[in-house]
Amino acid sequence: MQIFRDMHHALRQLRRSPGLTLTAVLMLAFGIGATTGIFSIVEGVLLRPLPFPDQARLVTLSDIIEGVDYGGDIPAVTAPGVRTYMRDTSAFSGLGGYQASTYEVSGEGEPTQTNAARLSASIFPVLSVAPLLGRTFSQQEDDSAARLTVISYEMWRGRFHSDAHILGQKLLLDRKPYEVIGVMPRGFEFPLVPGQLNRSELWVPLSLTHDELTQGAGGWSFYMVGRLKPGVTPAQAQQDAGGAAQEIMRNFPPALARRHIHPLVERLDEATLAQARPLVRTLFLAVILVLFIACVNLAGLLLVRMIGRRHEIAVHVALGASGAAVLRQWLVEALLLSMSGGMLGLALAWIALRAGVSFLPETLPRVSSVGLDWQVAAFALGLAVLTGLLCGLVPGLAAARTGANEALKEGGRTGTAAGGQARLRSALVIAELAVALVLLTASGLLLRSFQKMRSVQLGFRADHMLTAGYNLPRQRYSTQPAIDTFNSILQNKLEQLPGVEAVGVTTLLPAAGQDLRSTFTPEGYVPVKDAGLNLVWLPEVMGDYFQAAGIPILRGRALTPADTATSPLVVVVNRTLAERYWPGQDPIGKRLHRGSAEATALPWITVVGEIGDVKELAADVPTTNQMYLPVSQGKSSVGPFASPGMLVGNGGSLVVRSQLPPEQMADALRSVIRSIDPQLPLTRVEAMDQVVSEGQAPRRFNTVLISSFAAAAVVLAMLGIYSVIAFSTVLRTQEMAIRLALGSQRTTVMRLVLVSGARLGLMGSAIGALAAVFAMRLLRSLLFQVDALDPIVMVLAAMFIFALALAASFIPAYRAASIDPMRALRSH
Repeated sequence: MQIFRDMHHALRQLRRSPGLTLTAVLMLAFGIGATTGIFSIVEGVLLRPLPFPDQARLVTLSDIIEGVDYGGDIPAVTAPGVRTYMRDTSAFSGLGGYQASTYEVSGEGEPTQTNAARLSASIFPVLSVAPLLGRTFSQQEDDSAARLTVISYEMWRGRFHSDAHILGQKLLLDRKPYEVIGVMPRGFEFPLVPGQLNRSELWVPLSLTHDELTQGAGGWSFYMVGRLKPGVTPAQAQQDAGGAAQEIMRNFPPALARRHIHPLVERLDEATLAQARPLVRTLFLAVILVLFIACVNLAGLLLVRMIGRRHEIAVHVALGASGAAVLRQWLVEALLLSMSGGMLGLALAWIALRAGVSFLPETLPRVSSVGLDWQVAAFALGLAVLTGLLCGLVPGLAAARTGANEALKEGGRTGTAAGGQARLRSALVIAELAVALVLLTASGLLLRSFQKMRSVQLGFRADHMLTAGYNLPRQRYSTQPAIDTFNSILQNKLEQLPGVEAVGVTTLLPAAGQDLRSTFTPEGYVPVKDAGLNLVWLPEVMGDYFQAAGIPILRGRALTPADTATSPLVVVVNRTLAERYWPGQDPIGKRLHRGSAEATALPWITVVGEIGDVKELAADVPTTNQMYLPVSQGKSSVGPFASPGMLVGNGGSLVVRSQLPPEQMADALRSVIRSIDPQLPLTRVEAMDQVVSEGQAPRRFNTVLISSFAAAAVVLAMLGIYSVIAFSTVLRTQEMAIRLALGSQRTTVMRLVLVSGARLGLMGSAIGALAAVFAMRLLRSLLFQVDALDPIVMVLAAMFIFALALAASFIPAYRAASIDPMRALRSH
């Protein structure tokens, strides 16, 4: 067949030019491999359907509280709201509530703190996923608070070694026995939370408690998912839920009288992926631009190759070859190169994903779905075919239009024959310089953003600070004296360790993304009309927390052990809160209480200290109101709203400041914990520097990846302009020789070539700068304290591309100036 003869001929031609062949294959392998790797993230995160049947009917139901800025967070519902929505809505074939939780898991293997979720019995039927083994819990078991659990496939394989007799075994959760009744299939994940660290490994009945239903009207900490009835739209379901929302508000206690809610119904897939879309789309666009530059380079190389073989093509045409046959031959040659590059690129993408998935930012959901499957492989091969066709089309059409008589008359000279393709080669180089400038500008903006984020004052000292999380199981620590005894012994033992300077505990660790807001009311505060709620970030602390965290006291005093449950209620506030509610005044001695202005039964709390602003969530998140309560006063600060069984101080984050490096203190901390309670696991034992670094990880990931693409684009663009200038110089060898023979200075010849490169660089910079003005708008959501049209970055990027063009032209210019005129003229 003709196609096989064309392939045989193309392979023979490629073997004749091993350098060009290797360069083209490696260039395409990088472009296609990078694009395939990023596409696997796009496919796994955005395009792949959720692992639930008929996902279009799955929706979330939540409360939007008027006056609350959610800042991109997912709204929630209250415990009474879960029950009311499940009872009073009719648009759903199934609806249930859930809450993320953690449990100390023991009884089999080492005790660990494990992510889990409390689910309504209706959740599993709503998701329509059957267990791999056993069953899920029933509504009756949910209502009766049965101690049952369904575990994940990963826990079954890892902790229980795929035990076929797992059903019926007892698992200790917070030291209470739970019966394992089911194992979910491999890949099952719910709730669909971002990252890899927060995936639930087991599920227990929601079993709302009496306290949650009676005291939880002001606690929006539950979430709901439902399946719409056939033919019902999310908008109709939202309207249907409006009546239930009105019922929830009618049952609000007087302290919540000012709060107004309305329901929000969204598709589950849309709610899950909303925050990830801008990042993933930006990455995919960036890598497509890199592939574009690689394709332009390959097209340029093949065009140069075509000009060098123009005489050979003319002979074929003279012997009867048609233009279509010549075009087909070039397309086959380009396809062989692109398919080779595609296969190598697919292998590179597989290696990169195996090694790099763990480095993906924790802000991405469904990370476990990222990988190479048949859809990604098909995309890579399709991309290779498309690349080959596009890259082979330019030189192929030029070759097909070759005039036999004209080419044969020129013989071996190519100086005038190649003139018709000069503008095309220059246009290709200008395009890749412009694209490189766009990526370089994006890289510069992200680098400036990352630099600004790194320079933000955190409000605490992260050096020489060790942190660890713990949670006391209620089964053993069921009374307040038991909890207080544990905390007192822990504090004393840690303070006695060599090198330890201060020890504290906080319920909310700064710069760790732990967002928990409460309402509060300053004394004498009169809200303006339509004012939002007064929200505050409210850690409860104990020990010498402020010294341990390196948070200086600006005015007043810190919290001390003398601030007990029976002493006057006190609080430390940050500068933002003090300036917002008592501008120009000393906040010391001012009073406030928790809850809204209508909650008049809540006791007043006196401000005894002021600190600077601490970055509560991350360095790039604006600081809000903050107040710090003693753990011992957590119950008394809510007055009559405290339930009789309310316990305080039963968990949080340890903060240890020492003269020794945190890594050296970790084992000592674990030893102290084991000496008090051998079964108590610690979580996230790490230096505070590492906690801060994890908060910076998403921006670091964006910056490193985009900068890598920009660097690759710059290298490819430099190769492109070098090849064009070098080849153009070779074609003009006779012209340069004549100039030198007629008395031109070698510096004049060198300047002539440099001017050609400068002209291309100037045009590429101008077009790239214009394109960057429009393209950088896509980066706005990824920038921090940097304008998307930052003139400094854009000017520096344009100057760099221009300098790059000059640098790439220097070697061809030097060679042109070094021509021996007599030898060059004889050879022509």
